[in-house]
Amino acid sequence: MTALLPTTDTDAAAELERLAEEIARHNRLYHTDDAPEISDADYDALVRRNAAIERVFPALVRADSPSLQVGAAPAAHLAKVAHARPMMSLDNAFSDEEVAEFVARVRRFLKLPDDAEVALTAEPKIDGLSCSLRYEDRRLVQALTRGDGAVGEDVTANVRTIADIPTTLPASAPDVFEVRGEVYMEKAAFAALNARLADEAAAAGKEPRRFANPRNAAAGSLRQKDASVTAQRPLRFLAHGWGEASALPGDTQAAVVATLRDWGFPVADTFARCTGADAALAIYRAIEAQRADLPFDIDGVVYKLDRLDWQARLGSVGRAPRWAIAHKFPAERAQTVLEAIDIQVGRTGKLTPVARLHPVTVGGVVVTNATLHNRDEIARLDVRVGDRVVLQRAGDVIPQIVEVLPRDTDRAPFVFPDHCPRCGSEAVAEEGEVDVRCTGGLICPAQRRERLKHIVSRGALDIDGLGEKTLVEFLDLGWIAEPADIFRLAAHRDELVGREGWQAKSVDALLAAIAAKRAPDAARLLFGLGIRHIGIVTARDLLKRYQTLPALAALADEVIALRDTFPAALGETEAKHRTRLDKAIADLIGVENVGAAVGHALADFFHEPHNRAVWDDLLGEVSPPPFHVETRASEVSGKTVVFTGTLETLSRDEAKAQAESLGAHVSGSVSKKTDLLVAGPGAGSKAKKAADLGIRVVDEAGWIAIVAEAAG
Repeated sequence: MTALLPTTDTDAAAELERLAEEIARHNRLYHTDDAPEISDADYDALVRRNAAIERVFPALVRADSPSLQVGAAPAAHLAKVAHARPMMSLDNAFSDEEVAEFVARVRRFLKLPDDAEVALTAEPKIDGLSCSLRYEDRRLVQALTRGDGAVGEDVTANVRTIADIPTTLPASAPDVFEVRGEVYMEKAAFAALNARLADEAAAAGKEPRRFANPRNAAAGSLRQKDASVTAQRPLRFLAHGWGEASALPGDTQAAVVATLRDWGFPVADTFARCTGADAALAIYRAIEAQRADLPFDIDGVVYKLDRLDWQARLGSVGRAPRWAIAHKFPAERAQTVLEAIDIQVGRTGKLTPVARLHPVTVGGVVVTNATLHNRDEIARLDVRVGDRVVLQRAGDVIPQIVEVLPRDTDRAPFVFPDHCPRCGSEAVAEEGEVDVRCTGGLICPAQRRERLKHIVSRGALDIDGLGEKTLVEFLDLGWIAEPADIFRLAAHRDELVGREGWQAKSVDALLAAIAAKRAPDAARLLFGLGIRHIGIVTARDLLKRYQTLPALAALADEVIALRDTFPAALGETEAKHRTRLDKAIADLIGVENVGAAVGHALADFFHEPHNRAVWDDLLGEVSPPPFHVETRASEVSGKTVVFTGTLETLSRDEAKAQAESLGAHVSGSVSKKTDLLVAGPGAGSKAKKAADLGIRVVDEAGWIAIVAEAAG
């Protein structure tokens, strides 16, 4: 089921920020590191969701939006060179209807009559590394990878070792011409390369190195520092377009590609010209049928408008031309046997089931694992150990099980664990969520490192000198296993002095910084514990009422008792009972903007004896004073303030904390009770509503001025 789109500016901006960061990371992994973590289909789903949100909230499109980006930054070890003309990416189509709509958009944009012929070219979308070859005076002078589309990596020396690529062009060629295409490795050559690398490693007594797939092998081979290594790799090249050119040898896409073939560049055998969407789709079906037999990997078919004058009129939007589109193939499939289901525990405590499979080759990759996503997916598939299953692989990473084939014998259903396999703590799923999470928190070895990093982070205890590297060192030494151990590090002073990077002065400085946090701010300490749903603002809101951490633990006990004893009404449905329980929990908490989700999170945390032990141990080492919000008189004292849009110099949490220190109440929505709206870039419906209600609106600079004036 497709997740619903956000309905507010705040939620949309937050998700667009998350998507921008996540997609950028996957771009770096794929284009720069040649080490993708997700499939093409999952990546495409992220990009499509980003685009869908931007269509609904156009004012929130970010400067770093994935819709405006191409590829990723060039690798550090290769010289960076700007492309004479950007190497653009392509928009994707996933259905026949989207291809028909592409042709219809071309007609609408060019204002063509319904009976006007729209000629297209169609060719396989090869899964390789994009490369631009620059010829000046008909001699190859430079070769660049795509990079981020604007700047590529100089791989000229390496490209000269590829036999498919001519070093000179015929006398009839233009003075300047850039040929663009894909560097790739054929499937058979890829298998032979992996076998050779394995043999060489065995002879040297080393662990064998294997490339995951032909695309990674081609990318890694082309981007070698030493061109002699590239020369030993069986790389090929397939031309499909051009960049800067002082003249073009034709006025259609098909004519120029035919000339590239005449100049000696390999061009896809299945390259064809056709008219209209139906003919293009027929070529797609034909290429799809040949897919398994092709010597190289492809993941779709690319359609381009044939007439170059029409291409020029259409131009581009964002990172992609309007005159071309990539029609992606459905995921590749294979059958194998499910041999086991293992449960992995992530750094946030999420329990993820992983299928262990009898090895099977899918798309040139030997697959032994597949994701099962979550408990609900296992139930939906009704997959059981020993079943014969259908795998779907859409990219370069772990595939998924999409179908269970009929059983020839009865097998026991898989029982999803209700306790963490790493630490034995309870594993629960919150209402409305499918993910099951370990409640062990800091006691769970799968979560410990990330949780400890969080508690010493800037927003929590903020211990000077205790950064990630130092924390990991102490973890590996066994000196820190839970938060209270941080305050017992003085016992290891003599052992630490003299270790690499440590002298008496630096050790004593760290221990002094730790000692200075023995009376920490209660809200920051609560936030640092990493209890789900309790960020710094919620922590402050809770402690403004309950003041001390023991009082908050007592509240958790009350929620636990309420959950255990809350009576069901006669004939009441489970959903109705849960709704009444949640209201009772929210009423019990009695804090504005803090709902039942926080109460359940507190109850889950304190219901686990391990967490109580960690909590008690920590409070035995530190003594946070009762929490009070110190306020200063200001023009917003006693007033309601709303923040919206992107704050450029402040985090949202810092801005809210500033408002509270000035005696203001911070709300998440605009209403008649709102006194001030602080609007950053990307402010949308809240700013409009504030204007309609006559509410005062200031930008971030105006807010900073209010804070500065109160400070005197």
